[in-house]
Amino acid sequence: MFAKQVNDESPLRILEQSIHGGLGAGNLGVVMAHAGVGKTACLVQIGLDDVLRGRPVFHVALGQTLEHVQSWYDVLFNDLAERTSLEDREAVRKTAASHRVIKAFADHALTAERLAQALELFTQHLGFRPAAILVDGFAWDPPGAPAGSVATTLEGFRALAKRVGAELWLSAQTHRVAAGGRPVGLTPPCAAFADLIDVALFLEPHGDHVDVRILKDHGDARAAETQLHLHPDTMRLVSAGATAPARRSIGLPTGAHTLLSGGAEGTEAEFGACAERWGVAEMNYTFSGRGITRMRGVVELSAGELTQGDVSSAYLTQHMHRSYPDSALFRKVLQSIWHQVNSAGEVFVVGSVQDDGTVKGGTGWAAELAKHWKKPVHVYEQERRTWLRWAGTEWAPEASPRICATRFTGTGTRFLTDDGRTAIRALFERSFGPREG
Repeated sequence: MFAKQVNDESPLRILEQSIHGGLGAGNLGVVMAHAGVGKTACLVQIGLDDVLRGRPVFHVALGQTLEHVQSWYDVLFNDLAERTSLEDREAVRKTAASHRVIKAFADHALTAERLAQALELFTQHLGFRPAAILVDGFAWDPPGAPAGSVATTLEGFRALAKRVGAELWLSAQTHRVAAGGRPVGLTPPCAAFADLIDVALFLEPHGDHVDVRILKDHGDARAAETQLHLHPDTMRLVSAGATAPARRSIGLPTGAHTLLSGGAEGTEAEFGACAERWGVAEMNYTFSGRGITRMRGVVELSAGELTQGDVSSAYLTQHMHRSYPDSALFRKVLQSIWHQVNSAGEVFVVGSVQDDGTVKGGTGWAAELAKHWKKPVHVYEQERRTWLRWAGTEWAPEASPRICATRFTGTGTRFLTDDGRTAIRALFERSFGPREG
């Protein structure tokens, strides 16, 4: 419909090559990912690709507002238009929007009948007939649901998609314990409905990018490997190994961001409180037997997941230039910090920088991991009352840092001062705007 370079920039061109030309009308595709990895952005990229090719899209958002979904389309369109130097941008935006209908429901209880009724309303009044139906926020395992009810709903969704000749894409939040970090097949909550799912994609975060892995490809016994690497914020196509581009310049919705922390008292509790106040999602990594302050977004790591972040005492001493308690509890704390930093795009730490360049305390390990993985890392130095950033070989002064990555780590000392608390709140206000009260 529009310039060839715009369509060529879409990750859907590579995906279509990997799944026999695409999902296909009447078929069900699922975008699977852990919380906060980019399911909404991925669905919007699918929708944006369709409308830019003149294919009508019916986007159903559950538990979201219409304005929130519209903002996603706006910022991803702006990002695409900027990168491709799109001419007559506003005319293209207007034409693309005419091919899209967004329906938002405050709850997650979507039945096939409710979906059909919503679509019929637009069909009758606007003559709207979608080529793609996108459902974001579907409840795959609602509590108290009668046996077989979800399967019946999915069958109804498929029947509707087939009747109108549309592809059907749903999002699904995967369970960390069941899915792990790198699943090789369908996992809960989708595994029980494998016969109804034609294509399943899994978004695998790697800090600077997200890999798309195909877990099911129609009837193929073995799904093909993709070389599809996406921007962690926008889910647009990027080159693997490329330096992470500047973020938040396109004005992503606040709700697109996720704090990765540990929920402990002091710094982590303040980061969590600010995240909740500003509408930022929160994931607090912990383990059985550990007491934490923040109970919002708790992720209890299994023994196997903790092992992923294991580090030897010798390695720790070498990098931190000091010894730590040789106890199972402290080892688990360090392992959980690995999970806080692993898929983050940047790291914020509150504490004290020592003469050797390391940050005091166990949470200093978060800063060292960020350095090692070449992620942006910022430290608020409580004693000097100033922000510092790692400049590659040394700490450099930083006047007013902002949260730029959609997945960011917030950690630090338990002994948070009033000045440190003010610094964290000011960081959120600079990044997301003021909040009353």
